[in-house]
Amino acid sequence: MSVSQSANSEPKAERADPGQDPETDGPQRTLASGIELPVVSEPTTGVDEKIGRPGEYPYTRGAYPTMYRGRPWTMRQYAGFGSAAETNRRFLSLLEAGQTGLSVAFDLPTQMGLDSDDPRAAGEVGKVGVAIDTIHDMRTLFADIPLGEVTTSMTINATAPMLLLLYQLVAEEQGADLSTLGGTIQNDILKEYVARGTYIYPPAPSMRLVTDVFAYCGEVLPTWNTISISGYHIREAGSTATQEIAYTLSNALAYVEAARSVGLDVDDFAPRLSFFWNSHNHFLEEIAKFRAARRMWADLMRNRVGARNPESWRMRFHTQTAGSSLTAQQPHNNVVRTTVQAMAAILGGTQSLHTNSFDEALGLPTEAAARLALRTQQILANESGLTDSVDPLAGSYLIEWLTDEMEQAALAIMADIDELGGAVGAIEAGYMQAGIEEASYAHARGLDEGDIVVVGVNAYADDGSVPVELLTPDPAIEREQVDRLGQVRAGRIDVVPLLKAVEDAARTGDSVMHPIKAALAAEASVGEVAASLRSVFGSY
Repeated sequence: MSVSQSANSEPKAERADPGQDPETDGPQRTLASGIELPVVSEPTTGVDEKIGRPGEYPYTRGAYPTMYRGRPWTMRQYAGFGSAAETNRRFLSLLEAGQTGLSVAFDLPTQMGLDSDDPRAAGEVGKVGVAIDTIHDMRTLFADIPLGEVTTSMTINATAPMLLLLYQLVAEEQGADLSTLGGTIQNDILKEYVARGTYIYPPAPSMRLVTDVFAYCGEVLPTWNTISISGYHIREAGSTATQEIAYTLSNALAYVEAARSVGLDVDDFAPRLSFFWNSHNHFLEEIAKFRAARRMWADLMRNRVGARNPESWRMRFHTQTAGSSLTAQQPHNNVVRTTVQAMAAILGGTQSLHTNSFDEALGLPTEAAARLALRTQQILANESGLTDSVDPLAGSYLIEWLTDEMEQAALAIMADIDELGGAVGAIEAGYMQAGIEEASYAHARGLDEGDIVVVGVNAYADDGSVPVELLTPDPAIEREQVDRLGQVRAGRIDVVPLLKAVEDAARTGDSVMHPIKAALAAEASVGEVAASLRSVFGSY
């Protein structure tokens, strides 16, 4: 696959993750000097079992045997702002520029289960993502984009069931094959209580919604990634790299146990679990972090959980470069930061990647900045040689030592979490929150005292400024979105009985997925469905 192709010309873009087919290692990679690079470099004295081979337990060297020799990682740039029509235009532009997967940012009202005409949504509609109220918005968002041919990641948590079902409804209208529909919903509610805050319901019913999604996708959408367990937001909130690993894997184990507690077999749902990591500034630490996390997950799933299917042991993950590392001062320096972070993710073996735009510390990314961020990935894939050999840093004394050290440090934190009853107990006790606060404070002190250098901020600063174009959503978008929602409500059938069915399922313990789908298909809004669940679950 050429990364210059648009996703429209790339059917089933992510049906197989990079390197999944061991027979597909692409063309020979020969340097200009005439030296042919091997697919995998291995020691002549035998393979260290702790390091292993790519695509084999314990997966230290990568999730798949040939990784990027088959094709590069999925280039999945995060986008969403204003109206569905505006975001659709940005999606089409990115696809035309060679992006190979979509990633949707939703506005805060959508994330919080509030319709655009809710008084609490005032001033936030379309601000940090796209506003989605009804199926009409979802149709517009994906107009002229064949959902059976692209994969879509949706950063949505508390309202994840609703957005997934809206996506499915549009895919059905397009005639897509649901048995191969591909993509990911974040659906990671535990980290919301720790680091981000866009929860609606108390933890117990929130976990129930997660497991309802697991069961539903096993039945209806077997190739959909049902959760993207996120370390990204934990790191953005101020954690260290080892805390990011430990908190995220502890959350993941909580989801596994919650699913098993309602009768799901681990080997039925675990192969569709995925992860979402941050790639931060320290190049070597980040590479070691990815390798350590992948090895730890394989060991935990095989030896602690008892999963039998190797697909349940294999950690697949998306990576985003560190938004918190971007600076408003000398913003063009952010291009370099993002490139270094992207290289760490690639050398750590990511399956998909988002590179931040250099202007994101100032506002929503402009189209030009978003295109440059995508070009950064394309240059790394096509010009740097990073795709020529699998895990090229394997066997480095420092990398292997650092991988071991990070694994041991993360396991020690996880042991503390286990003593508190696991992730849910640790969250309720404030353990994770306190750890993040302490790490964040230590980082802030380091900046203030100059022990941590940020170029252009506390070192090499200057008084000059470089003009940067800013993207500001039109305030009229909110009024227009509210008007559209009003028109939908005025023209639809009576949805009250369908919303009552959602409440009944929530109250009786039945899966809420089928009644939610019926309500959304009848043009009920995301906010109305969320309110129906809130009437039973309560608010947190």
